Amino acid sequence: MSFAQRMWEQVGDIYARIIDHPFNCELAAGVLARERFIHYLIQDAHYLGFFARALAAAAARAPTAPGQVLLSHCAHDAIVVERSLHEGFFADYGIGETEWQATAPSPTCFAYGHWLVSVAHIEAWCVGLGALLPCFWIYHEVGRHLYRIAVTPNRYQKWIDTYADEAFARIVREVASLTDAAYEGASKDEQRAMREAYVMATRLEWMFWDAAWRLERWPL
Repeated sequence: MSFAQRMWEQVGDIYARIIDHPFNCELAAGVLARERFIHYLIQDAHYLGFFARALAAAAARAPTAPGQVLLSHCAHDAIVVERSLHEGFFADYGIGETEWQATAPSPTCFAYGHWLVSVAHIEAWCVGLGALLPCFWIYHEVGRHLYRIAVTPNRYQKWIDTYADEAFARIVREVASLTDAAYEGASKDEQRAMREAYVMATRLEWMFWDAAWRLERWPL
């Protein structure tokens, strides 16, 4: 069994909590409060900045040209998506540049983002992949789930439709394959660290949705 398949089975309970979270349930039902969705959009844009930097670090450290190319493309795509949020959904929901710049990353976004960047820079290259893969995989799986169960008409249909991108599904498979190969070539200690990083990232994914649901702010 590949690393990606093995870890997906291991985090099954966490994934179940993600798709059963009130944020995702109400999003699919089209009844999620606008305020919560706006919070998510702003924090997602912040997170994508961290994610792009982590991917760029992983690309720079990749031991093969195909790995460098794939991860560089992913870093580029993360930046493009972040900008499209500004030009598309931010405009749709009346989020101005001033509001975006004045809203700091939430505690969860800050923790998740800086953790990813630090792992990508400091830990073994393969461990960085273990930390990055869950974002790709979970986003894809949650997206397929939402696309399948969402009621219509749905005020969030435009957002839900973005999950149905086959090009993104192909990227997820390529990143998973790269991570599987890295796991096979890793030492026992590195393999253990990859598994731990994958689980940690999955926990942080759940926390990200929960933070949006709670409209998380810094207490001080």
